[in-house]
Amino acid sequence: MKLAGHPATEAKHMNNWLNRLERKYGRYGIPNLTNILVAGQILVLAIELFVDRTISFWLGLSRSLLLQGQVWRVISFIFIPFSGGSILSVVLGIYFTWFIGTALEREWGDFRYTVYLLSGVLGTVLGCLLTGVTASTYCLSLSLLLAFAMLYPEVQLLLFFVIPIRVKYFGVFAAVLWVFSFLGASLPGKLDYLLSMLNVWLFFAPMVYRSLRAWVRREQWKRKNRR
Repeated sequence: MKLAGHPATEAKHMNNWLNRLERKYGRYGIPNLTNILVAGQILVLAIELFVDRTISFWLGLSRSLLLQGQVWRVISFIFIPFSGGSILSVVLGIYFTWFIGTALEREWGDFRYTVYLLSGVLGTVLGCLLTGVTASTYCLSLSLLLAFAMLYPEVQLLLFFVIPIRVKYFGVFAAVLWVFSFLGASLPGKLDYLLSMLNVWLFFAPMVYRSLRAWVRREQWKRKNRR
């Protein structure tokens, strides 16, 4: 899978609170965070395949185990690669995480990318603690894809290195799947889904709100000038 085209420009003054944070704490951004994440996922996959198939149990995020003092799980769960049911899907998922994550790091810089990823982790942990739903990296991986689609909507991905497709269609498809999963979940599950996408709400809700407000104003202007 390769990129073809150019990234869209991020909306001006996307998040004032984020701009202020970056000016004050920008030095705390974690460089090469995607490489760290992907290296951990590759290591866990290798251990699960060749050494110990129970490794995911010791790393997964569970409220009952957290309350027993196994606090490492608030971070270790992100190194469990999301599984689509086969080794091939896991490998492709890890590659896709690296591909998207490194692009976001280049676009945002270390600090913003760190805030985005860690706020997603925080939301997932909060969802697990409040609802008791066992967490996975599904929403975290999805949040990376949605961010990529929001920032690079017209960029083409070469699916299987052959088929060109705009990344916004990947984003729409993934978002629709998330909505169906959300609607089909129990009430605690719905809360968990919402909290696990905390980073998406924090980063993109203001931009979406401004876009909707601008659209409403345009429509009002059009109706006014038709009279």
